[in-house]
Amino acid sequence: MSTDNLNELGEIARRMRIDILKMLHAAGSGHTGGSLSCIDILVALYFSVMKHSPKDAKGDKRDKFVLSKGHGAPALYAVLAESGYFDKSELLKLRKMKSSLSGHPFSRSTPGVEVTTGSLGQGLSQANGIALADRLNGFDTNVFCVMGDGEIQEGQVWEAAMTAAHYKLDKVIAFIDNNQLQIDGKVEDVMGVEPISDKWRSFGWEVDEIDGHDIGAILGAIDKARKSVGKPTLIRARTVKGKGVSFVEGKAGWHGKTPNDEELEMALKELSAEGSVV
Repeated sequence: MSTDNLNELGEIARRMRIDILKMLHAAGSGHTGGSLSCIDILVALYFSVMKHSPKDAKGDKRDKFVLSKGHGAPALYAVLAESGYFDKSELLKLRKMKSSLSGHPFSRSTPGVEVTTGSLGQGLSQANGIALADRLNGFDTNVFCVMGDGEIQEGQVWEAAMTAAHYKLDKVIAFIDNNQLQIDGKVEDVMGVEPISDKWRSFGWEVDEIDGHDIGAILGAIDKARKSVGKPTLIRARTVKGKGVSFVEGKAGWHGKTPNDEELEMALKELSAEGSVV
């Protein structure tokens, strides 16, 4: 991919961070840190990799995306709105009564959301089921899944890891948003999950490790994963919780905190926001 194209994706990611902050500020509740840490992955997927279209949202040829860490919904909503699945004005209705944008992805209310998520540890199982169904239907499509590193403390994740390897689901490409923090603090202190890469390899997966904010590296890892035959792929994306806003970065306290008026103004200045985005 050319430098210009990578720069364009980086600019989209910058705008998405602004959208995330504005919608969370308007909602007054939600998850800031984990939404900002995974947005580069979602931008790479939705604007450079995945086959998808709001005009054919249920088409047989579409790739599928599962946000297993459902509390990162603002990141998903930002890219769905930018992709045209719904009007961007809806973003400011996040978590409001009668809004189509719930606090966690809800497939019955939000256009473009494949499956409902939010109960941690279940997304990879859902991705596996989708991949098996697509295989039975003869669809040549990929299924992408993003998990949190705290989330992989859940036992069901490892059952799903075994399942994907057993059934040779090479169309499943999973990411771990490895920002090292969860609501109660450092992942290593709450329940250590290392050695992450060795564990997934031992479960029969191809594993790649990248900088989760380097869009070129994200795209390269996905391209490599799509060439895998007979094995699912895990991409360990090393990220920073709250990436893009200095006073949020690396702070576990921002897991479920939203910016107030002053904090929003400071954050938007850091992101060089100009004018209204949503």
